[in-house]
Amino acid sequence: MEEISTAVQRLYDTYPFPPDPLLDEPPPGYNWRWCWRAAYNFCTGRTPPKEKIRILDAGCGTGSSTEYLIGLNPQAAVIGMDLSEGAIRVAKERTQRSGISTPGTPTPEFRCLSLYDVAQLPGQFDLINCVGVLHHLPDPVRGLQTLALKLAPGGLMHIFVYAELGRWEIRLMQRAIALMQGKSRNNYQEGVKIGREIFEALPPDNRLVQYEAQRWALENQRDECFADMYVHPQEIDYNVETLFELIDASGLEFVGFSNRSYWQIERLLGKSPELMERVEKLSDRERYRLIELLDPQITHYEFFLGRSPLPRSNWSKDETLLAAIPELSPCLNGWPNQTLFDYDYQLVQLSSEEFEFMRACEVNTDFIESEQSQTSERPQKTVQEILSEVQLDLEGVRSLRSRQLILLTPNPS
Repeated sequence: MEEISTAVQRLYDTYPFPPDPLLDEPPPGYNWRWCWRAAYNFCTGRTPPKEKIRILDAGCGTGSSTEYLIGLNPQAAVIGMDLSEGAIRVAKERTQRSGISTPGTPTPEFRCLSLYDVAQLPGQFDLINCVGVLHHLPDPVRGLQTLALKLAPGGLMHIFVYAELGRWEIRLMQRAIALMQGKSRNNYQEGVKIGREIFEALPPDNRLVQYEAQRWALENQRDECFADMYVHPQEIDYNVETLFELIDASGLEFVGFSNRSYWQIERLLGKSPELMERVEKLSDRERYRLIELLDPQITHYEFFLGRSPLPRSNWSKDETLLAAIPELSPCLNGWPNQTLFDYDYQLVQLSSEEFEFMRACEVNTDFIESEQSQTSERPQKTVQEILSEVQLDLEGVRSLRSRQLILLTPNPS
C-alpha cells in the first residue's frame, strides 16, 4: 500500500495536476459545488445556518479547486491538503498570485499529507471537497472512512470518482502502455512518450483513437493531463453497485448526485408509458443502475454525502413559503438580465414577472453580503412582501427556487 502511495506521489511531483495556468487575478466564473451557500441549498432546499465555516480541500493538487473554495466562501477558513509537495508548492503560489484572499478574510492553509493521515488536522470541517482522489487510493474505503470522521454534524462532503463504463477505452490504453513499458512502468515521462506514439501509429478508424479524439484530445495536449489519464499507477473505477458499497461503508448519508439531470430516467424511457410503469417498481439504486446501463457514456460520479442533522425544506406549505426570506443565488452569470446562465451554466430565459421578483430579492442579497449584516436591524423582505409589489404567484416562486435561481431562508419569527 505504501509503495502505491509513493508511486502516486512521484507521478504528481513529475506532473503537477491540474495544469491550470497561474493567474494574477481571481479565477473566472464559478463552480456551485464549491460554494457552500449554493451547495447547501441544493442538498437541503434552504440556506445554511452559518457562513463562518471550515472547509477542507482533500487532495487539492495544484490548488485550482482550493482557489474557488476560497473565493466563493469569503468567510470560510480553508485548508488544502495533498500528497505531492510539488503540487502544494504550485497551490500556494496560485493563491498568492491571484490575490484571492483579501484583508479581513481567513488566510488559507496548505498541508502536505496523505488522505489516510487527515486525522492529524485539528477539529472537524463543515464542507469537505474530495475530487479525483479516492479512486487513486489503494484502499478507497479506508480513505473515505477517514475523511468521514472529520465531517462535522450538519456538514457536507462533495465526492468525485471514476465510472468504469465511460472509461473502458481509457483502461485499455492504460494497460497497453503498461505492457509496452514492462519493468519501467514508473518512468512516467517514458509512459507519456510511448502512449503518444501508440496513438500516432494506430489507424484513424481505431476505436481508441476515435474515443480519444472525441472526448479528450484537446485537454490531453498537455502532458500533465495525458499522464494523469493514461499512465497513472493506481486507479479504481466504479459502477453504481460498487459505488454504493463505497458510500455505505462511509457511514454517511447519500444526499444525491450533483449532476441531477443525468439521473432522470425520463430522458431515456419517457416516451414509453409501459416501460416507465416498470421503472416505478425499481428502487432508487436500481434506477441509477438502469440509467448507466442504457447510457454508458458516464465517465465519473459526482455526489454529496452528509452527516446528520441535515434539515430539509420543500416549501410545500404556502404559509411557510410566504414567510421565507428570498435571495439571489450566488452562482448566476449575466445578472441582471432576463437571459442569463444559471448555477449550472445552463441558459435561462426569465419571464418579466420572474425578473421583477428577482430584482426585488436584491435588497435581501445586498443585506446578506453587507459587512454590517450580522448587526444591522434593517428588516429583510419576505416572499409575501415582494409578491405584493410584483405580478408573480407562489408557483412562480417555487419554480425559481427549484431551478436554484433563488435561495430561501426560513423566517424564524
